[in-house]
Amino acid sequence: MLCATAMTILGTSFPVSRELTGYPTLTSQAVRYLIAAALLAALVRRSAGRAPYRRELLRLAGLAATGLAAFNVCVLAALRHADPAVLGTVIGGTPLLLAILGPVLAGSRASTWAGPVRRRSRRGAPGRRRPSARVVGCGAVVVAGIALVQGGGHASAAGLCWALGALAGEVLFSLLAAPLLDELGPVRVSAWACALAVPQLAVAALVTGEWHRLRVPTAAEGVALLYLAVVLTVVAFLCWYGGLRRLGVERAGMFAGLLPVASLAGTAVIDHTAPAPGALLGTLVVAAGLGAGLAVDWAGPSATATDQAPVPVGPVGSEPAGAAPVEEARSAARTRSA
Repeated sequence: MLCATAMTILGTSFPVSRELTGYPTLTSQAVRYLIAAALLAALVRRSAGRAPYRRELLRLAGLAATGLAAFNVCVLAALRHADPAVLGTVIGGTPLLLAILGPVLAGSRASTWAGPVRRRSRRGAPGRRRPSARVVGCGAVVVAGIALVQGGGHASAAGLCWALGALAGEVLFSLLAAPLLDELGPVRVSAWACALAVPQLAVAALVTGEWHRLRVPTAAEGVALLYLAVVLTVVAFLCWYGGLRRLGVERAGMFAGLLPVASLAGTAVIDHTAPAPGALLGTLVVAAGLGAGLAVDWAGPSATATDQAPVPVGPVGSEPAGAAPVEEARSAARTRSA
């Protein structure tokens, strides 16, 4: 439910973001993350935890630069050259990339399941494995759906390039944050990422000279900024990182399949127009392909029962539960071999 809510909010935010295409991009995003960081800071003060270490700060800075700042710059730039449904469909390819990168990064902390039930120890974590054939098939369906949306919607070459940049930012938004969620929690990861994104965007606005075009936002732009800051950033970030912490990168990433559907629905509601048949069909094809990926066995064919269940742990200093029967079985095997 957390992941589905986050992706629905993100998908419906694309038509809302169109209100900001005429406002200075870097400045609007700096204001957005400043508001979100202030709200999240209030939540941080009420929760227990620690500040990030230096290495964690570097990862958070990379997350802020790619998954937040660059992602939103690409989104706003893409919306100037493409329909929101096209943008939502391209970013809807996130599950495919996460499903491919997950097996490649298997064994690292970023790709293990971090939930309390499916927690894996370093000893039981699988090694690297190849993506399954089913994942490749789902990817082919996604590509076909994107082609259908492109045929029914509007997107220039520049719009598709910006959309692909947004896709990369969305993937890094999960991959860079996953190793930090156990130690810092969703609230602190979101708060620090937003806080670090503000100076990055402000410096970029100064370097590019965008600050010369700074002005008071219109009523529509102000409402859009508040929606993006409160609903998309605070609420959706906490929902997504909360679900990502429980499900892991590969399984949570599949819920990005809701993006094109939410984007198309949001555009139809805001514009009071029915979606084009080609865009509607393409979005449904993408959703079907990504939905089929939810049935993939992420544990892989080589996973064992030991990998799939947590090892019972007894009191400190005692042997793990079930150790004695295991040793008895090994002794019996050695006796039979002798």
